[in-house]
Amino acid sequence: EGMALPQRILFPLEEICMDWQQRQRPGAGLCNLGSTCYINVILQCLTYTPPLANYLLSRGHSQLCHREDFCMMCIMEAHVRKVLRSSANVIWPRAVVRDLKFIGEEFEPDMAGDAYEFLRCALEAMQRACLSGSSDVDISSQTTTIIHQIFGGFLKSRVTCLKCQTVSDSYKAFLHVLLDIKAPSSLTTALEDFVTPKRLDGKYCLKCSKCEKKVTSSKRVTVHCVPKVFTVCLERAADHTGKKISKIVEYPEYLDLRPYMSDTAGEPLLYSLYALVVHSGDTCLDGHFFCYTKASNGLWYKMDDESVDNCGIHAVLRQQAYLLFYAR
Repeated sequence: EGMALPQRILFPLEEICMDWQQRQRPGAGLCNLGSTCYINVILQCLTYTPPLANYLLSRGHSQLCHREDFCMMCIMEAHVRKVLRSSANVIWPRAVVRDLKFIGEEFEPDMAGDAYEFLRCALEAMQRACLSGSSDVDISSQTTTIIHQIFGGFLKSRVTCLKCQTVSDSYKAFLHVLLDIKAPSSLTTALEDFVTPKRLDGKYCLKCSKCEKKVTSSKRVTVHCVPKVFTVCLERAADHTGKKISKIVEYPEYLDLRPYMSDTAGEPLLYSLYALVVHSGDTCLDGHFFCYTKASNGLWYKMDDESVDNCGIHAVLRQQAYLLFYAR
């Protein structure tokens, strides 16, 4: 519907397994190599993303990869195998830190960074690795990699001219969603705000194809196609100074995405929380990151660099969450 069909399917959707193929105790903690807690939390959340871990443990990528240089998928495959398969209690994520500049130019091994920025760059680096060797892949086909098939969905943007009521739709692929939490006190109200129509006037006026001039219009963004894994960042930076929004924003263990869809009719689209990242600190520019993940044994663990401690769902749902990971 208004979106070009892919010419090639790079990874078949039916090959994605959402349930753990092997159940075991949680894997190793990760050594902090200076200021790398922002890296460690994302590595842990990705390690406990069942469809991604299943694929990486199967060595599906490395068996076909011919790259001699940096490959984020090969690095993640080796990392996840090491964390989940070795008997060590603590792993040094040296390969990731060594190749940090290939993941994102802004990252320095001995400087603090932001977990959301690292997640964004890590997913993009994995996406590039999946496209390596596939030249001339059309835009639609690029959204059929294993990374997009797990984390990717589509947003629909509908602009309505308030003068002549002409409607124009556009679509955009996403791997994660950033939500404004200045006013909302819960994830569901933040999502309601996200899909509420916004008035575009003054300097934000858009040109209407029918009126042939810039006019006041209304823009509404909705989730058009849902991902297998829904990843949310609660925007805690109050402004560019690094001032932080430190309030608790409530989030559920089970989330229904149906009310935020382009088509709200139909069965509920239920998701289950399996990981979250917490930032502790007074400003966004300093502090510490730790995370909570649900292991393949169905139990929750607090992962704070080297330490991996069992915890209950009540502790998990009471955090000042920064990133939330939900699986279909």
